Amino acid sequence: MNEKIALGFGNNIDYEIVWDSQVFENLIIQYNIHRDELDTNIVVNSERDLVISILSFLQSGVGGERIIASSAIIEHFSQNFEKKITLGGTSVRSAIAMRKFGYTSVLHLATLNDDVRRLIPQDSPYVCSNTEDSLYPHLIVQFGQDTCVKAGDIDLCTHQANRIIYHNDVDNIIMNLNEDFANLITEAKVLLISGFNAMQSEALLSDRLASLSRIMTKLPQGALVYCEDAGFYEPRFSQLIYRTLASYITIVSLNEDELQDYVDRKLDLLNALQIKEALADFHELISIPIIVVHSRYWALAYGENASRFSKALKGGVTMATTRFRYGDDFTVENYKQVEGLPPNKAGATFAEAINGLLGDKIYCVPVAQVEQVNATTVGLGDAFVGGFLPALLK
Repeated sequence: MNEKIALGFGNNIDYEIVWDSQVFENLIIQYNIHRDELDTNIVVNSERDLVISILSFLQSGVGGERIIASSAIIEHFSQNFEKKITLGGTSVRSAIAMRKFGYTSVLHLATLNDDVRRLIPQDSPYVCSNTEDSLYPHLIVQFGQDTCVKAGDIDLCTHQANRIIYHNDVDNIIMNLNEDFANLITEAKVLLISGFNAMQSEALLSDRLASLSRIMTKLPQGALVYCEDAGFYEPRFSQLIYRTLASYITIVSLNEDELQDYVDRKLDLLNALQIKEALADFHELISIPIIVVHSRYWALAYGENASRFSKALKGGVTMATTRFRYGDDFTVENYKQVEGLPPNKAGATFAEAINGLLGDKIYCVPVAQVEQVNATTVGLGDAFVGGFLPALLK
């Protein structure tokens, strides 16, 4: 195989439901849900718990990912809505985005079924760690800005768009690895590590990291290893990953919600000093050369000679914004249109301020200014990766 981009390690099928406030209002009445029950950390053991969890995220305005008791809850709940079946997982979503621009990749899959076979790029060589077909759908709940739900004593309206992900995905929770993937990466210049965030067993994770270390010995010298954080079910597991793989990983990437979780405080995303301090605090937690943070206003690289990632950052924010605006079916022409848009003013002001604080140890680019009522809010981080990685080949 001569593909220069290798992408691992998990994947899944998504049920992307179409938001319907009337359905939620009916469910509030049906389940007699009250405002004082709203809690983003509720354990989801039933459809009633799921409704409470979604409303709680709506109230807080943030996105998140939660593991629930069973896939049956998702199957039953999703029948209340129109839905679209899509491919999920950073590796496969970024592969699809890159393929639009002529970049092929090799894939490590954890789940295989007819939908996966249909939706992955048909010229992407792959291995799968599962010996049988399986389906553990992820429920994708997207809400737009000014989405309102009013029933009983609940009266909610959102100030910004976001998404929530729910699943009980055994394949990704266990995350078996197929070490034959090593045979596909011998000429790779870039390797993406993603998908370990759903794991729940430290013993299993340690075993998988040992397997991954053996796989990575087949990477050619000088290959860049990019790790997408994605928020962990067990937050301490991320530290185990970064400690174990520190000698391999070049770049760790995360969004603004994940950065705030690591530093354990709310951040003003337009305050350059706050973000500078948060980056320093996060860097103390991990020993990775380059930190990349992508947000709705800007994206930045933090580390020595950060400006070398200027084109990658621009590619990342352009790809993510194109997906935000046009969804799964965006075209190269859509990308070029977004690429030519002026930056959002707040992000541009922030980028100028933070770029002046640390010299070449930081480089920030603003996101394009777009107004979108029915925006796509899922997979934006995946799209960012799909725009970022090809620039690393150069």
